[in-house]
Amino acid sequence: MGTVLRFLLMFALFVLATYLLVRALQRATNSQHPAGGGRRPQQRPIWQPKPRPKIVAPDDDEDFLRDLDRKRLRPDDATDAQPEDDEKSPGAS
Repeated sequence: MGTVLRFLLMFALFVLATYLLVRALQRATNSQHPAGGGRRPQQRPIWQPKPRPKIVAPDDDEDFLRDLDRKRLRPDDATDAQPEDDEKSPGAS
């Protein structure tokens, strides 16, 4: 048990020393910059809504898809449904 405890103590000291060294290096590089000795944090860009994508095909159009869903759910309510009678068109023989 003594060697495991000694290993854990040495590992913890190594991690602590590495952390302190990295922090010191970060502070040293930040103090070399002008305007008060530190970098200014980068500002996040102001959020702007994305432009609406150009509709290329009917399945990209939200209104078209909404209309398809409406027709699928209520087929009797469709406005541009074909007539259901068996009459032939006037020019057909």
